[in-house]
Formats: sequence, structure tokens, C-alpha cells
Amino acid sequence: MHNRLLIIQFKFMPERKRSDRASDWDADPIVEWVLDEGRFSADLDDLVGQLGRRMLTSGAPVWRLRLAMRTLHPLVTAVTSTWEREARSQSQIESLHGLEGRPFYKGSPFEIIRRTREPFRKRLTAALPDTDHTSLHELKRRGCTDYFGLPLEFSDGAVAIMVIATDFEEGFANVDLAHFTKIASVLAPIIEVFSLRHISRAVAEAYLGARTGQRVLAGQITRGHIEKINAAILVSDIRDWTSLNNRIGSEAALALANRYFEAIAGAVEANGGEILKFMGDGVLAVFPTDNSLNAARVCENALTAGQQALQAAREADPPLDLHFGIGMHVGEVLYGNIGSLTRIDFTVLGQAVNVAARIEALCRKFDRPILFSQTFADLLDAPAELVARQTLKGEDSASSILTTREDP
Repeated sequence: MHNRLLIIQFKFMPERKRSDRASDWDADPIVEWVLDEGRFSADLDDLVGQLGRRMLTSGAPVWRLRLAMRTLHPLVTAVTSTWEREARSQSQIESLHGLEGRPFYKGSPFEIIRRTREPFRKRLTAALPDTDHTSLHELKRRGCTDYFGLPLEFSDGAVAIMVIATDFEEGFANVDLAHFTKIASVLAPIIEVFSLRHISRAVAEAYLGARTGQRVLAGQITRGHIEKINAAILVSDIRDWTSLNNRIGSEAALALANRYFEAIAGAVEANGGEILKFMGDGVLAVFPTDNSLNAARVCENALTAGQQALQAAREADPPLDLHFGIGMHVGEVLYGNIGSLTRIDFTVLGQAVNVAARIEALCRKFDRPILFSQTFADLLDAPAELVARQTLKGEDSASSILTTREDP
């Protein structure tokens, strides 16, 4: 948590004179807004946009307001929201992991402020030496004359950073720096709340999926909080996982498994489904029906996801040297929390899940990559062919097991 970083940057248009604005603009109305209304902004983009516009209206030398914060996410290490005076809306940039090792960060004012936890000021009117960071040279080329940054500390010791740059000919006056510092002092705890909220959402979605993560954050965290839904169920599993580990070693097998998970997850999410679980070397995904999607539509989506996953695996570079099966069924499931008093799991339960899993287990027996039930097939537009009549575990009579007429 201590490695989170937040950055706010202001940049102003060139050729501006101090006489273009009031020199003693008042920060108090902005401070009051941050405490009374700003803290209720819908998200960071909303907060950045409103704050930038209010500072501009007050007479502050604001052209660009940039807010960047560290987050916990499997792919993204930082999120940046930017407001510009001429822009109609905010923009957002996500930075991937490895930020500290990249040239645009190493030796930058952001890195210096974060490391020293001290203010950083740099006048940009004179020629800059080559030793100054490229970000300062870029700001100077765009007309900036003065640069001021200061650390904002969160309650857990993490550091946020506010950076202000101006293009006014005389740079900042002492009163400007005092106003920026005053705003920063009340902004820090507000931004900390937004940061924690963003982290909570990122962690919930990374571990539970977008749809389920939002349900948990909305309060569905009590054991037994379960609802009945109709959904298409997709279960996939790697074949010969044990022999694969013995043949190439556990680390190489794990790398292959992660590439397989990427192929499955990418196809599932692209077709409106959600990965609920990675179960060892297998995957459980759901395609719920809702007001806009009926059972036929979600079955079509699930089948498309399975076919796209197979295609992605076959076209992978380097080749994905493993085989996996996909079983599908559709029906009513229980969707919600189960577990002990203190350790719960968000999952789906029911006969539809069991049937999908048992159908998947038949993929190896019949040497087919995709198999599904008759109930699932009846909802498809595409023609299907019967593979076998099979009595599944727990059932008294044989069920039809089908596949598409042409595998992808």
C-alpha cells in the first residue's frame, strides 16, 4: 500500500502575462468546495474536471490538471485522469507495471518528490541543462515558465503528489504557492478516499470478475445471500495436466496454463460472459440471462466464446502446446455466497453446473474439443450433431451429447 503514488499536474498556455489575471486569487472558495461538494464527485475524472474548472474560474493560472494514482491491479500500476482548459471532457490513461524502470519516470520530478517527500520547484525561463529530466524540457518547449510540486501524504504513509506548472511570464508568486499548498492540504484526504475506492474495485474485479465484483462491493457479502438465475454454463479443463507437468516441468506447464487462461477469459469476456473461477487447470464461466439477453442469446454467446478460445489457442505464437475440452449446458443455478462464517466464496451451484462439468469430462473420451447438452443445442441457430447418448453421473437415463457439425 505504501507504494501508491498520486500526481496532479497543471500546465498553462504560452505567452501569458501576470497582468492577464488577478494576482491574489482566493483559494478559500475552492477549499470549501472540496470539503463540501468535491468529496461527493462520482469518480476521479469527475473530481479532476470540476476542480480544474473551479480553479480556472477563481483566477488561478490553470490550463491542465492531471491526477495520477497508484493502484492494485494485475495489469495496471497507475491510473491518470487529465483535464485541460480547452478540452470538453477528461481523458484517462492506464500505466502498466514496471513504471519505476521506465525513462519517463526515472529521475523525474515525480520520482524525486516521492522519494524525498519534499517540495520540488524548477523555474523554466532560463536554458535547461541536459541533466534535467526530459519532462521538464517538454514543459519548457510548450511554454511553461515555472514548475512547483509538493507531496501529499495519506494516512497510511503513502505519498500523493500535486504538481503545478504555469506559462505566465513571471512564473509563480509566493501567494500562488501558498494557495496551491492550502488546496493540497485539504485535497489529500479526499483523494485518499478515491484511491481506496479505486483499489477496492480493482481488487474485487480482478479476483471475482467485473459483474460479481460489483455485486460484492454493493453489499452482497453475507453467507447465504443467493439468488436463482438462468445462465449458460461453460466449463473448460486442460487434458493430461499431470503428464504435461512431468514432461515439461511445473514452471513451463504453469506458463502454458496462463496462456490457456488468457485465451478462455478473453473469449468469454468478449462475448458477455464472466469467469467465476480458475479451478486448478480448469475454468468455470457463466453467461447470465437478463432483461436484454434471453436463453437462446446467451447460449449463442457461450458457443461463440468456446469456438473463439479454440481458435486463439490454435493460432497462438508460439503454439499453445496443450489440449483442452469445453463443456456447456444451460439452466437455473444458485448464484451467490457460500462458505463458513468468516470465509465465503461467490460461486454458482446447481444441476446445470454439474451437467456442464460432466459433459466437459467427455471431451477426451470422444476426442471433441466442444460438447454440449441437448437443452443447450435446442437454443442454438447453428446445426448440431449427435456425438453419443451417455448416462451422466447422478442421472438415471441417457442424455444426448452434441457438438457443432464443424469444429472451428
